[in-house]
Amino acid sequence: FVIVSETRPRLQGARLTTWELRQEGVAHVLIADSAAPHLIQRGQVDLVLTGADRIAANGDTANKIGTYARALAAHAHGIPFYVAAPLSTIDRSTATGEEIPIEERSPDEVLTVEGLDDSGVSVRVRIAPAGTQALNPAFDITPHPLITGLITEVGIVPATAAGIDEAFARALAMLKDRR
Repeated sequence: FVIVSETRPRLQGARLTTWELRQEGVAHVLIADSAAPHLIQRGQVDLVLTGADRIAANGDTANKIGTYARALAAHAHGIPFYVAAPLSTIDRSTATGEEIPIEERSPDEVLTVEGLDDSGVSVRVRIAPAGTQALNPAFDITPHPLITGLITEVGIVPATAAGIDEAFARALAMLKDRR
């Protein structure tokens, strides 16, 4: 059973993750992003699994905004927090998450919401009063000490420089074995 957060402001969880889980026949429920730490605190979550857009050489990860808050909640309540990403996501030339630039997207993504009307037509509506200013950082950084492990195509490794080195060594060994 999967608890899916909506992934504001673009709603990828509500639109994509729920669709994919439904296609695979996986039972799930959709929640507001801000409900995740509450459910973790109440013991309703066994583990947290997220992706990453970029992983630094030390294991710090950049992912959709709100990931860091989930990692903090999981850590505070002893819940494993895993990041699933292919090795191609790891940028070994970036030492730490502090070096990863955070994209600031259009405020319009926060000030409006897009959805389907009753006839299935996509419509965008304003959800804040006219003149409201908005900030829209697209990503945040989760420090590696909050991450239980990185799930990669070569197995689960620690979210550390040594763990990342181990993952690349495993990948190299797999390539050699294929030859």
